[in-house]
Amino acid sequence: MSILSDIPTLAAVADLARSLPVADAAAAQAARARQASLTKPPGSLGRLEELAVFMAGWQRLERPRIDKAKALVFAGNHGVCAQGVNPFPQEVTAQMVANFEAGGAAINQLCRASGADLTVVALDLDRPTADITQAPAMSEPETLAEMRRGAEAVSAEAQVLILGEMGIGNSTIAAALACAGFGGDVQGWIGRGTGSDAAGLARKADAVRRACARHAGVQGLGILAALGGREQAAICGAVLEARSRRIPVLLDGFICTAATAPLHAADPKLLDHCLVGHVSREPGHARLLEAMGKTPVLSLDMALGEGSGAALALGVLRAALECHNGMATFAQAGVAGG
Repeated sequence: MSILSDIPTLAAVADLARSLPVADAAAAQAARARQASLTKPPGSLGRLEELAVFMAGWQRLERPRIDKAKALVFAGNHGVCAQGVNPFPQEVTAQMVANFEAGGAAINQLCRASGADLTVVALDLDRPTADITQAPAMSEPETLAEMRRGAEAVSAEAQVLILGEMGIGNSTIAAALACAGFGGDVQGWIGRGTGSDAAGLARKADAVRRACARHAGVQGLGILAALGGREQAAICGAVLEARSRRIPVLLDGFICTAATAPLHAADPKLLDHCLVGHVSREPGHARLLEAMGKTPVLSLDMALGEGSGAALALGVLRAALECHNGMATFAQAGVAGG
């Protein structure tokens, strides 16, 4: 059973913030002490040291490890595509899922390079969500059902979880979720996605503006039902299931991070176990990370999605733990200064 199996309402999901596990402070402190004893100047490995301590806290081990990394890519389709927000037809979502399953996408290569097992979960691609400019994307029961599907996809054996997405039109959904969660000018959340031209960008901005106006006043996880999609709901469910199992999460770019904005709106602590793998070229992502208080692991001018930036960040996370666990201490090396 998943953490969401018996949760009856979205409001009850938000209440989980009071009962879910938190990072182990003693293990994190032990990891900091080990970092201080290693044969290097204090702080000289920068973010690598922080990542090792982060992992120690969630694994409750002074010397955390990654033997099993899992990547989940959720795919869904969106009714808002009726507004002309994307230059490609929704059939591309299923075609890309087939490409993932055949091993031909970027995420397949990056997971192999970083040592992660990939699973792709297609979420009723023949049944798009409702057009958010006209109605809520999903009912509350539908949203909970998709969150459960995401939660149930999480492997209990994983020591780190990479999350990614695929869905024609979902950069529009991401912009709407970010705008509803954090406010500000709609235009600042809009990017080219899969290659929209100026007219496409204008249609996207108009759709997000109308959708946010229609659903104004919706709060917390209600934002997910009103403006999200099946893959966004599944991502939220996977994040919560990972938290219940103390599995750290690597979120991907703008769309994946925006999927978790309703969790942040419900309670920012629900994302304490989440790292963001990279900052996307999509203009809204840096703005979103600042609003959420998240620092990306990488900045490589990527905007692919699929979990690609998070998969690359896994390599950095592995490197951080190799240094943390494998370096000699001053005492072991017989080096003065420890």
